[in-house]
Amino acid sequence: MSLPALDFYRSMTDRVSKTLAERDMENKILIQVGSATCEHAAGSQVVAEEFVRHIRASGRKDIVIHRTGCTGRCSREPIVGVQVPGQILVKYERVNRDLVHRIFTEHIQGSAPVMKHVLDHTTAVLPEREFLFCEGSRCQRSGSNLRETFMAMLEARGIEPNRVHVAAASCFGVCSLSGGAPATYVLARPEKVIYRVNGEADLAAILDGHVLGGQVVEALRVQEEPIALEFLERYGDVAFFNRQSRIALRNAGVVDPESIDEYVGLDGFKALATVLGRLEPDWVINELTKARLRGRGGGGFLTGTKWGLARKQPDTTRFIICNGDEGDPGAFMDRSMLESDPFNIVEGMIIGGFSISAQKGFFYIRAEYPLAIRRIQHAIDTCRAQGLLGPNIMGSGFDFDLEIRLGAGAFVCGEETALIRSIEGERGQPKVRPPYPTDRGLWGHPTVINNVETFANVSAIVRYGGDWYSRIGTEKSGGTKVFALAGKVRHTGLVEVPLGTTLSRVVNDIGGGVSGGKQLKAIQTGGPAGGFIPAAMQDMEVDFEPLQKAGSIMGSGGMIVLSEDDCMVDIAKFYMAFSQEESCGKCTPCREGTTRILEILERITEGKGVMEDLDKLHRLSRLCQRTSLCGLGRAAPNPVLSSIKHFREEYLAHIQDKHCPAKKCVALIRYEINAEKCIGCTICARNCPVECITGTRKEVHVIDQAACIKCGNCFDVCKFAAIDRV
Repeated sequence: MSLPALDFYRSMTDRVSKTLAERDMENKILIQVGSATCEHAAGSQVVAEEFVRHIRASGRKDIVIHRTGCTGRCSREPIVGVQVPGQILVKYERVNRDLVHRIFTEHIQGSAPVMKHVLDHTTAVLPEREFLFCEGSRCQRSGSNLRETFMAMLEARGIEPNRVHVAAASCFGVCSLSGGAPATYVLARPEKVIYRVNGEADLAAILDGHVLGGQVVEALRVQEEPIALEFLERYGDVAFFNRQSRIALRNAGVVDPESIDEYVGLDGFKALATVLGRLEPDWVINELTKARLRGRGGGGFLTGTKWGLARKQPDTTRFIICNGDEGDPGAFMDRSMLESDPFNIVEGMIIGGFSISAQKGFFYIRAEYPLAIRRIQHAIDTCRAQGLLGPNIMGSGFDFDLEIRLGAGAFVCGEETALIRSIEGERGQPKVRPPYPTDRGLWGHPTVINNVETFANVSAIVRYGGDWYSRIGTEKSGGTKVFALAGKVRHTGLVEVPLGTTLSRVVNDIGGGVSGGKQLKAIQTGGPAGGFIPAAMQDMEVDFEPLQKAGSIMGSGGMIVLSEDDCMVDIAKFYMAFSQEESCGKCTPCREGTTRILEILERITEGKGVMEDLDKLHRLSRLCQRTSLCGLGRAAPNPVLSSIKHFREEYLAHIQDKHCPAKKCVALIRYEINAEKCIGCTICARNCPVECITGTRKEVHVIDQAACIKCGNCFDVCKFAAIDRV
């Protein structure tokens, strides 16, 4: 054991404890306001300034504005959390200046939450207690639905929902505590107690002792609680957050991203102290192997195996790289983690550097992420000043440093060999593999490359062990995965769930289902290189192998929800246009193949397609998959192949009937005036840019189809639904 490293950590935590104690935060009201890019865009800075003005005007000294990172609730921002000592954390959605005044006067000064604006709560008042029933796959094996049973027992006793709120939650990560016997775990709040429940008798004991008696039922209490509580106690929104299992995002929206004291106060750098205290690189790699942590950048290669390969190389000059070149349309997982929890990513990088005996590490971050770059640089500078980077880290004798390199926005630089060439100052183009970067990478030396999310999991695995992490997830893939949920879904944002969670649970239970009351049509995963999963397959588990079998990929974690109003041919064309534009042009199959595929898709959406085009699309796509140099070309045809496989009838409608069922392809749309509904108001004619609509007032109008440019203005302005789009 390296006592200097452990002593260093103790002195650091002692100092931080004194600093936090001096703030006397326990007896103060905390107002949490996000400070990431998405919150800034939604107006969080204005909200924070308004709270400051109210605090100054009130003259109160017991209120603190606490800056946090991104909570992941993109569709509800700005989000403000209010934590009154001894009460459940309350979060408000879509906060503006007027709502700030109501929150301050009614909640903070008057102690009555503004319920109309409380995030996801529908009861008239906040409940006195919450009981969250784990619905992870292992807990569900215990048999009957104990959550519904408990709700029925509460109702039978006349206990109203505004007193006790019961909800479903995701995996707590305490499955092994049952000793292999079936059990369901229940988290009671605000007491922060986890119960092990085996049947109705245990529920009755909780009802009588805890709910009615106000006492913790010690006989059912799980003593080993810190893992679950750390990840579940930081969020007050039941419906969205408590159905997640936040490990990589555990600090996002909780800590001040620029405060190392707050990070250390939540056991930050404890994992690093453990690693440098043991001075056993192979032990770290073994824990990652037991955890079954697979690379979260899309490839899914086992992290422990990759690090082990680099460590075994005879070349002792080694590098480690964090790939933050997030380029998928609609994906923002890496940006959120870099902005919201930078010290955690830095800690994971240092542990990785020690594990493979690297001397230098690089953050490769796209230049379009200025706030992420600034916060990572601040974290690096702070760690260097605190003795956590540079020579003799924590007095352990280990020397390691980090540096940021900026990406210029080339999507292909997400591929590891192209990324390496970019850092070396060369044009970002992939190389033939093997040799792999773990053999010969940056400047010809062994190099490990993992993405941001992979490093975000490292410190948790070291702290709690690979066995604990492997209990969350599936047999082949341990842990959780972060998804950027977007598209036609009610609650967009970042979602972290155990691998093996069904698509339906993510979209319907957490995302709230398809927006606008529309029907779910498909779920697209994996970004431009992913595929479409039809609604009929929404009960499929999210894991690397099932997604690949269905014609899609995990990718970095993009998840786009598509409704009945979306055209699968048009969306496949959109993704192919993106891949064709981002192709580096080095290999012919990708450079020419994506161009020809895009040309065929354009013909089809313009009503010029023929049946032979389907065969050409299939053959060209297979050629790209088999012969392209890198993953971009090999995966680019996935949207096309999966859409043909699952939605062939739409291609046939475009080709044979010259009709777009979703009415998205402009060339295949006709606007016609319904004679029974038209009253001759002339508003359509007055708004037609090419004057192709004729007719006098109070007479049925007519559209000249030859002159119509299909702009849709007439359809949009008609107040009597007299324009049919067919």
